[in-house]
Amino acid sequence: MADEILTVSEVAHLLKVAEKTVYTMAQNAELPCFKVRGQWRFRRQDLDTWIGSQVAGAAASEESPLKSKSPMRKGGRR
Repeated sequence: MADEILTVSEVAHLLKVAEKTVYTMAQNAELPCFKVRGQWRFRRQDLDTWIGSQVAGAAASEESPLKSKSPMRKGGRR
């Protein structure tokens, strides 16, 4: 199907995560999604693009040299 629309349950199955994770990611705009009468929906094509960008981003961060960071002190300050 050219423009397949998925539900939260279907996306959770696709990403192999809990439905609550998909809800949280949708609410935080971490996944490409939209609402239909209050229910989250996802275009398969948008998810495929998002997955590709996540994989590419992970590969790029593995290839780049680690930047020197100062250690964290107690209280979360540097």
